[in-house]
Order: sequence, then C-alpha cells, then structure tokens
Amino acid sequence: MGLGVGIVGLPNVGKSTTFNALTKAQNAESANYPFCTIEPNKAIVPVPDSRLFELAKIVNPERIQHSTIDFVDIAGLVRGASKGEGLGNQFLSNIREVEVILHIVRCFEDENVTHVEGEINPLRDIEIIETELILADLQQLDKKIDKLNRQAKSDKDAKAQLDVAMKLAEHLDSLKPVNSFSERENPSFAALNKELRFLSGKTVIFGANVDEETLLKDNAHVASLKEYAKSVNADVIKLCAKIEEEIVALSDEEAKEFLSELGVEESGLDKIVRLSFEKLGLISYFTAGVKEVRAWTIEKGWKAPKAASVIHNDFEKGFIRAEVISYEDYIAHKGENGSKEAGKMRLEGKDYIVKDGDVMHFRFNV
Repeated sequence: MGLGVGIVGLPNVGKSTTFNALTKAQNAESANYPFCTIEPNKAIVPVPDSRLFELAKIVNPERIQHSTIDFVDIAGLVRGASKGEGLGNQFLSNIREVEVILHIVRCFEDENVTHVEGEINPLRDIEIIETELILADLQQLDKKIDKLNRQAKSDKDAKAQLDVAMKLAEHLDSLKPVNSFSERENPSFAALNKELRFLSGKTVIFGANVDEETLLKDNAHVASLKEYAKSVNADVIKLCAKIEEEIVALSDEEAKEFLSELGVEESGLDKIVRLSFEKLGLISYFTAGVKEVRAWTIEKGWKAPKAASVIHNDFEKGFIRAEVISYEDYIAHKGENGSKEAGKMRLEGKDYIVKDGDVMHFRFNV
C-alpha cells in the first residue's frame, strides 16, 4: 500500500538488531561499528492479531494470512547528516519515503558496545537526530521558497504557499520540528508537505532499547525518555533488542514461555508492529473460508468498494454489495451460519465504511 515505517537512530543503538528480530531473519547485518548498514533493508512484517486464530478455530482453514506493514532499516545518522556527513543525504532521502519513524534510542549501559557520542544520553541522542531532520527540511524548504518567489508574482496559489513557507522556515530556523508548526491544517501547508514530505513532520514512535533488568523496571534513561515523549505527544515502547533477536529462533509457545519467565506478557516488537499499524492509519477486515482465514489491510475510513479492491480490482469495479458480520458476532455465534440464523449478518452497500474486524464477503459482477 506504499505505507512504511523507517527505523532510525544513531549508529550502534540496536536498529539492525531490532530489524533482524522484526523480520525473523538475519538479513540485516549487525556489527559493533558505525555504518554497518549502508543500503536500507526492507521487510514486510506480519501484524500480530489473535483474532485470526480465533476465527481459524471455527473455520479450520488450510492457512492463515496476517495483515502486513513495511519496515525499512535506515543506516545510522550522525551529527552533520543534513550536510552529508556519514552518507547522511542518502539516508535522509530514505526516511522521506516512509510515513512513520521508529526512533530506536539506546537506554542501556554496556562498555563492550561503543557509543558514537562516547556516553549514554537518550535526550542528547534524540536531539541530534531531530536537529538533522529539521535542518534537512529547512534546506528543502529554502529551495522551494526560491521557486515560489518567482511563481507568486502571477499565481495566487503560489503566493498563499509562499506565505506559509516563510512562516515555516522561521519555525524551522529556531530548530522547532514541523510537527509543532501551528498551521499544519492550512491547505497551503498540506500542498507543501505533499511535495516535500517533511522529515520532522512525520509521526514518531520511540523504541527504548534496554537491558533485561529494565524490561520490568524503568531505569533513569527510560524515565527521561518517557518524560520527553510525553511533552511531544509521542509513544514509547520498551524492548530489549538482544532478547527479541533470541526469541526469533523459538516457536510461538516457547517464545511465550520465555517471556513469561522474564515477567513480560508480550514482546516489545509485537507492541511496536501493532502501534505502527495504528499510526499508519490502517485497519484490518477479515475473510474466512476453508482455504484461508485472512486479514486484509485498508486505510481507516475506506468504503466497501475501495476495501474490496485490495482483494481484486474487479471487486471494486463490479461491486454490488457486501455481506458483513462483526468479529464479535462471528465468534459469539460460531461462524457464518450461526450469525445468519441470529440475524447478525448485514447487507451493506457502496457507502458503507468498513470497520476494523468486520468479517466480509463481497458480491460483484463485472
């Protein structure tokens, strides 16, 4: 669907280790030195959803298919990235292509793992990354302003964009991110953002990479990160990338038992994937048959014909109606037939807005 999450952070904070665990394959090289990741690694990651297994208990399908989202492991940024330091321009352009940023922040002490800045300080690390994103945005915006200055003499839309661009440039020049710009609802800002895809305007999730002990009780590094995240209305999820990578080799049952022994109910990465899915504005609807039980990924707010198109374009073109059962009703009445008998199946037309968890069957004619 063209929506993705970019994993960013300073070198040696655990980005590639996190990526390895996310993809359940060791295809992102991890090493104890900066820039071990040069080309962005991309992976399609399944979204954990226990509802699929509950549906499968009723339908007994041949296979189960999860919704997915794209994760991109982007090489470590350093001071001066916006000026090209550490291959910075290349990496910044990779971030521009994603919709959500997963910012991995090192919140553990380990003298055997070097830190590019010499000591552990999560807020300083965040400031370095955010400053580089802001400066990169300002560079792009300055070029756009030059162009708008010429166009504004004869184009009123360009004049309106120029007014907003000048205000935004002043905002960025004071090292404030696009996320905190007061005119983000302005249509002229929307036009600028659509073209320039501002880095400091993207939704951010902070992944606090911790040691095993800190999974249960926050250390001072995590506490300071959470306080900062709250001030910028961002989410923080704790994970121990090293443990997450170990879990990869285990079966689902073994992984659950392993986490239980640590006193943790759920993998940090599972939380990250689900939250990323939500922040991307995505939901799932289900189809349930003997061949497969499947979650289909759509954007929140899509109407039934558009939602049907992710199965096949013909479903949208020839849409007649949708047969819809809510997930709760499907489970309560033990499947499609029971739901029909209980009057819980609805016939919905072209204007129906699909809800998360709908179990659907489409009627179409091409």
